[in-house]
Formats: sequence, structure tokens, C-alpha cells
Amino acid sequence: MLLYVLESKGSSPGRKRFFMAVTRDGVMEGSIGGGIMEHKFVEMAKEKLQHNEPTISVKQQIHDKQAAKNQSGMICSGEQTIMLYRVKQENLKTIDNITASLELNNNGLLMLSPNGLAFDDELNGRDDVFQIKSETDWFYHEVTGYRNHIHIIGGGHCALELSRMMSVLGFYVHVYEDRPELNTLQQNEYANEKTLVNDYSELNDIINSNTSNYVVLMTWGYRTDDIALRAIINKEFKYLGVLGSRKKIKKMFTDYAEIGIDETKLKRIHSPIGIQIKSQTPEEIAVSIAAQIIKVKNASL
Repeated sequence: MLLYVLESKGSSPGRKRFFMAVTRDGVMEGSIGGGIMEHKFVEMAKEKLQHNEPTISVKQQIHDKQAAKNQSGMICSGEQTIMLYRVKQENLKTIDNITASLELNNNGLLMLSPNGLAFDDELNGRDDVFQIKSETDWFYHEVTGYRNHIHIIGGGHCALELSRMMSVLGFYVHVYEDRPELNTLQQNEYANEKTLVNDYSELNDIINSNTSNYVVLMTWGYRTDDIALRAIINKEFKYLGVLGSRKKIKKMFTDYAEIGIDETKLKRIHSPIGIQIKSQTPEEIAVSIAAQIIKVKNASL
């Protein structure tokens, strides 16, 4: 049984796009928000599987014990709409297509409705949408694959730890380096792509303006940071940050101002980079940067 959060509002513990699978024997993978609500739905799924009940249903859950109906048993406020769908043998081809698309790092469109599960490997400009009139008249579309890309310029110790962190957080990780023999670059198994450049000025032709792009500069020195930043400073990203001391950043920005680089472009750069938690180790620095990126990513939610 596939359990899918189609919509969430307020402080719901299960957010839109959360999902889980439950077998007849109670083996589980994923989550729809945890707690007593998830336990209830797992038991419901097992029962439906054991008794071959209707293959698809949609249920609203309100996280308020004062609600007149559809109480989830939780008190965190908010609400969510959950689909239960008994996966059929005929769905295996669709599941194979979804898997193949994800393995190729492509985007596609997952489609759920009272008719079941479908998938299109071409987006054609479509995006996430959920509309419901009744339990038998609704549809849900979700873009699959990577939504966010982080471009880490420099492949040192901090880049290795940031790659690890951002990979866990579901980002597609690109790393760029001009030193092919660098051991931390060779050890980086978390990056989806590792690109060797002869000079960081090449980034102008490699990294495109895109609101799904997050860029972090952490090369081995001031000169290379300067070259890399000059190559991309006129581009538009969701996030742009530079690792370095306040003194280093002040000098860099003063130099840029003197040559006429627009102050508004400098103000959008996050530097010193990261949430200020007095980070010391590469691991702590990665946590600090990742936290700031997530804050930017989720600012409009």
C-alpha cells in the first residue's frame, strides 16, 4: 500500500510529498508524519491489504482534538490530506519508468488520481498541483527528480563535508576544482558530478543562472575565489555564498566597488557564509552553511 501526503496546511507533521509504503506484513519504508496518526494509517493499510478492500481512497486528517471530524489524534494543529493506494502488478512498468528517470537524474511528472498511478518522463512546463472536489474527483501532479542543485567551487575538506551534508538533504551536488590530484576531491563520493577546470574563469560558461541553483565558493585561496566570483557575479542564483574571514571579504568587496561592480550584486552574496554558530571544524562549517541554504530555500513556504 502506498500512502502519500497530497496536501498539508499549517503545522502539520506530514508535509506535501511525504510518502511511505506498507506491506501486508507491516514492513514499512518512508513516513507520512509519524506519531499516532502514522500508526493508525499503517494499521489501516495492513487491514485493507489483508481484506482486499478498495484500491484507492483519500482521507483528510486534522491535528486538533476539537475538530468535529477527521481527527488525527495529534494536537500540533494544521491538517493534511493522505492517499492510500494498493499497488497492483500492472503498476510495475510505471514504477520501473520512475526508477529509470531518477537513476538518470532526470525530471518527470508523477500523476495520482482515482484512476491510480501514472508517470510522464516529459515535464512540458508542468509543475506541482493538487485539486480536489470529492474523494472520487481529484488529481495530484508532482515533479520528480532533483529540484535543487548546489555548485561547490573548490574541492577541499569543507567541500567534502558540505557535499556529504547536501547530498543527504536531497540536493544534486556539483563540485569544481582545478587540482586533479587533490585527495579530498578523489575521496568525494557524495558529489553527483566532479568537474576539473583549468581556470575558475571557465565557470562563466559552465554554471547558468537558475533559481534552483545554489552556489558556494570555497577554493584554496583569495586569488582563486576572486577569479571564480568574477566569473559568476553577474548571474542570478537562489543562493550565492563565499567562505572566508571578514577581513578577506571586506578587501574583496572593496576592490569590486572600486572597479564599479554594482553594490546590489555584492549585497546578495552571503558572506561570511553560514549561520553564525562559531564553527571550527569542516563538519561544523558544513552544518552552518547547509542551515543557511535551507533557510533560503524554505523562505517562501
